[in-house]
Amino acid sequence: MARIFGTDGARGLANRDITATLALELGQAAARHTIANLPADRRDSEHKPKAIIGRDTRVSGEFLSHAIAAGLASAGMDVIRIGVLPTPAVAHLMASGEYDLGVMISASHNPMPDNGIKFFARGGYKLEDAVEDEIQALLEDRGWLAPIGEGVGEIISDHSAADRSYIDHLVKACGTPLKGLRIAVDCANGAASFIGPEALRQAGADVVVMNASPDGRNINADCGSTHPEQLQAVTVASKAAFGVAFDGDADRCLAVDHLGNLIDGDKIMGMLAVGMKKEGLLVNDTLVVTVMSNLGLLLAMKEKGINISQTGVGDRYVLENMLENGYVLGGEQSGHVINSHYATTGDGILTALMIAREVQRSGQSLADLTSFINRLPQTLINVPNVDKTRTDDEGVLDAIAKAEAFLGESGRVLLRPSGTEPLVRVMVEAATQTEADAAATRLADVVASRLAL
Repeated sequence: MARIFGTDGARGLANRDITATLALELGQAAARHTIANLPADRRDSEHKPKAIIGRDTRVSGEFLSHAIAAGLASAGMDVIRIGVLPTPAVAHLMASGEYDLGVMISASHNPMPDNGIKFFARGGYKLEDAVEDEIQALLEDRGWLAPIGEGVGEIISDHSAADRSYIDHLVKACGTPLKGLRIAVDCANGAASFIGPEALRQAGADVVVMNASPDGRNINADCGSTHPEQLQAVTVASKAAFGVAFDGDADRCLAVDHLGNLIDGDKIMGMLAVGMKKEGLLVNDTLVVTVMSNLGLLLAMKEKGINISQTGVGDRYVLENMLENGYVLGGEQSGHVINSHYATTGDGILTALMIAREVQRSGQSLADLTSFINRLPQTLINVPNVDKTRTDDEGVLDAIAKAEAFLGESGRVLLRPSGTEPLVRVMVEAATQTEADAAATRLADVVASRLAL
């Protein structure tokens, strides 16, 4: 069986790749693994282990949440369906230590027809690759004996308590009254449609809300962090101090300054790193980023006396680096930002509040706070319908070498298979946009021809 889990859980086309049957069986396998590995203080015969299930607003999330709840309960876990919540809200609840397994049903920024399943362990962290592999291995074990009678789990629904707990946590983390600060918010018709604006309001901000009317089918549709054009226009028109855009499950955030300029994850992280360094909160003066971060960020951080630690693509790998080395801030250009003072995963709403706090405390605009980071021109081309396992093809490697020679020391090339989609990403940075476009196009053509399925 091919590996089900990618860089962020299992993801694919709902009802074809991610089916009710798969959800049920994954629930059973995850429950069996969790129960077999319970710590001694949780092995209480009077109380079953507990799981929580959250989801984004996709219509397919309904049947998938029912299916995975059935799997978990049939394997002996009590289940609480907590309804529509951001991914970081599930992680926050898992960090309390009250629950033994967390499940989030979401395909993040992907289009509505997709969906996915990811798990969180006690403490609020995504499962390690090795644990996911162990769960997948259990899918093929058809000889296990399911519990009966009192051994099966109970399924209940409880939505409001989770909302309150998470919003209170976010407002407390902000720590600065945002009175007088107008913020435009694009909720992507996703999981943050209620909680995002409400948290900002409770922190004191004047909130201009858009795309917060989910109908199960409009999630990420020409809105949110993957389509910020509407946010850019509304931010300027409403005279907001800045705007923020979430993705479908609100684990990422991009921003727009008062002039309508897009502020990506690199600029957000750079600004926050400088602010935390001034407060003495940036451990070892180090920011953790992935290899996709723009070279301009790296150069700007060096000028500010901030070290950079780079990882592979995926916020889980950023977090692993942070945990291993004790760092407290990291993330991705795409807007996943992890502040481990307050979260165990990327949190778009928390990031929005951290941006607001910097703007409010400094008295400066977001444009001014991020102006020291000059992005090098960058071109990213997604090459679909290719065999992403063969990026070491001789012809591809030769094309990469030629591109690097063409760019010299003023740019760089990155080629990587997507962890969540059937494509290869070609990224080129260069001194000019023309050079970046030319090098990326040539390399993408080679990838398309050499790796065609």
